[in-house]
Amino acid sequence: MTAVAALQNAEPTTERLAVRRRSVSRPLLYGALLLCALLTLLPFVWVLGGSLRSLDEIRSDPGAWLPHHVTFDNFVRLFRTQGFGRFLVNSIVVAVLVVVGNVVAASAAGYALAKLEFAGKRLAFGAVMAAMMVPVTSVFITQFVITVDLGLADTLTGIALPSVALPLSVFIMRQYALSIPDELLEAARIDGAGEFRIFFRIFLPLAGPAVATITIMSFLYSWNNFIWPLVVAQSMSTYTLPVGLAATSQAAAHVTDYGLMLAGAIVVMLPVLVLFLFLQRYFVQGVAGTGMR
Repeated sequence: MTAVAALQNAEPTTERLAVRRRSVSRPLLYGALLLCALLTLLPFVWVLGGSLRSLDEIRSDPGAWLPHHVTFDNFVRLFRTQGFGRFLVNSIVVAVLVVVGNVVAASAAGYALAKLEFAGKRLAFGAVMAAMMVPVTSVFITQFVITVDLGLADTLTGIALPSVALPLSVFIMRQYALSIPDELLEAARIDGAGEFRIFFRIFLPLAGPAVATITIMSFLYSWNNFIWPLVVAQSMSTYTLPVGLAATSQAAAHVTDYGLMLAGAIVVMLPVLVLFLFLQRYFVQGVAGTGMR
């Protein structure tokens, strides 16, 4: 009886210790995460503060975090004299083409590789995996020659074309499609639904997190791409934002306008941050879903 009573008294003690450990570890974890977040945000805060300062103020006190006199002159000059409005439109058009192409192509390919049986299925998936391992620079010249032969040099379509079906997007969609029960699709086939109806009415609504993941990743790839647009865009009318920002810095090589450069960096970063804030929940679900099977 004594041993049983001792065990019964020990169990509450163990539970209390576990609760006490959690109560101590959680504040430490949250504090560490908050510190990491602050360290990550510091460069963005400095860039934002610099974009709202005049060139004279930046030169007189380059280490200041906040402007003494807030001015939006850098952004006004950026769009009025540097043509950033055109660059912004070009980047949006290219990003939309890339995102739509990736969503359509990756959804169809991922669904076929995960849920359909056809000759060469394993070979096709192996080709997708091999394409993920090939460096982009190794096929750079080939892509450029094909783009020129198609007459797409110095066009927005030529800038977007190589990125409309990224192998990583196909892989993500295929992995997420594996987590969707086959019984659900078979029930739709028994009810007489065709593959196109199953794809658009059942598969795509269920694959929302994967679509959001592909949207964010392809948008980031397109929006931040610099080397390919720099080579294909041969006139300022087809420059995207990264190329336009580089051209602006080169134009002011003798007298670097740091406020103008920082304002351009804010314009480049802002759409990415907004998109991620709206789709971050689906992005996390999509990335987690790729590892279910």
